[in-house]
Amino acid sequence: MQRSMGARHLIMIALGGVIGSGLFLSSGYTISQAGPLGAVIAYGIGAVVVWLVMACLGELAVAYPVSGAFHIYAARAIGPATGFTTAWLYWLCWVVALGSEFTAAGILMQRWFPGVEVWVWCLVFAAALFAINAISARVFGETEFWFSLIKVAAIIALIVLGGAAIFGFTPFSAEPHPAVLFENFSTPAGLFPTGLGGVLVTALAVFYAFSGSELVGVAAGETLDPARNIPRALRSTVLRLVIFFIGAITVIAALVPYEKTGVTDSPFVTVFEYIGIPYAADIMNFVIITALLSAGNSGLFSCARMLFSLAEEGHAPRALTRLTRRGIPLVALSVSMVGGLASLISSVAAAETVYLVLVSIAGFAVVAVWMSIVASLFFHRRAFVRAGGDVASLGYRTPLFPFVPILAFVLLAISMIGVAFDPNQVAALYFGIPFVGLCYLYFWWRHGRRRSERGVDATTGAASSSSPGADVANAVAGSGVDASAAQRQGA
Repeated sequence: MQRSMGARHLIMIALGGVIGSGLFLSSGYTISQAGPLGAVIAYGIGAVVVWLVMACLGELAVAYPVSGAFHIYAARAIGPATGFTTAWLYWLCWVVALGSEFTAAGILMQRWFPGVEVWVWCLVFAAALFAINAISARVFGETEFWFSLIKVAAIIALIVLGGAAIFGFTPFSAEPHPAVLFENFSTPAGLFPTGLGGVLVTALAVFYAFSGSELVGVAAGETLDPARNIPRALRSTVLRLVIFFIGAITVIAALVPYEKTGVTDSPFVTVFEYIGIPYAADIMNFVIITALLSAGNSGLFSCARMLFSLAEEGHAPRALTRLTRRGIPLVALSVSMVGGLASLISSVAAAETVYLVLVSIAGFAVVAVWMSIVASLFFHRRAFVRAGGDVASLGYRTPLFPFVPILAFVLLAISMIGVAFDPNQVAALYFGIPFVGLCYLYFWWRHGRRRSERGVDATTGAASSSSPGADVANAVAGSGVDASAAQRQGA
């Protein structure tokens, strides 16, 4: 593949994957579930978890700057079966998201074109995103940059103008509004109207809302100077997400009374109408459609790279490794688009059966993949040090090791346990855990058993090395450390 994307592309790709309908549409529901202060706290907890995961991802992405890298991390550091399972979980997560994004965008287009069927818009959007991804990685990155810029502009406008309105400054409104300050945070039922349990349940949903930030790792293989650009992109992404999400939730909670929040309208529309912005509903309809297409664009990119990487590892048909002259895995891209359209069809034809299973596994996949990332970093660093690597020479080091990966894993595990007590999310465990078990069983049957008989390394498909530290030495080399020196020191 071709390394053609810079740090600004990575930042906007990550923001494009994260900022979507969860913030623009569902943030009102979050406030209604946890209360104004509870929602801010829940997003604060989510931001901490995102930082922990991204801190772990940075070291791995610099060590293994390859395309579709999540399962590579897990395969090298934990085991090939874990890498295989991680890849299929993540691929399925985004395939389901593709179908959902197309459907939602088509429904929103009916505001302006009520006579055009939703499925027509779904096909139009699918064709447009496929073309963007099929041209080149740079065209994809540039498109995603501008898609994400529209969303970011809307959020900044909400924070700046809404923040001014909190203190009574509303120059666009025909009628002056008094300063409300943060009176809405004190509800008739107290600071936590639904109790701390409401905050916990909301925190679980917030983890899913932040999913997509890990796309920086997927794009590592097509990034210019990954040792420099990946850490920059990760730091900038986390900072922007904290400002955008917590800032937006704080403004919405301060201006929209707790009793009036919900899912019937976008809270962004409510705030912009309060401020006096003309055509607020139409503006936000355009922004939300852009947000949905941006998330779908990032999702299709991710799906194609994950399939390509699986095929390179020998865990999917070799035809998926074929590249165009511009370095695009066109076969993998086409298969992923077909999967997205199949998800779209199932959402209409089998919403209560097939689609429910797919959505449940996709929801489970987000936290499972994050757990895989932080566990991979823990085992990778430990093996790296045992192989004689010098931590000080790493291109990027996860701070406060091993505290950061351990804390991240514990918090994510708690969220998994918490899902069992939420009737709206428990289906994720019912279908997600069996899916993981089936992936492990299939891998053992298809790859592990046969390869162990032939003496072949199941991780790479190559003959097993006589040196037990060879794989770690390769990781050392990928991290910018002299591998031969590491081997002399005991690898």
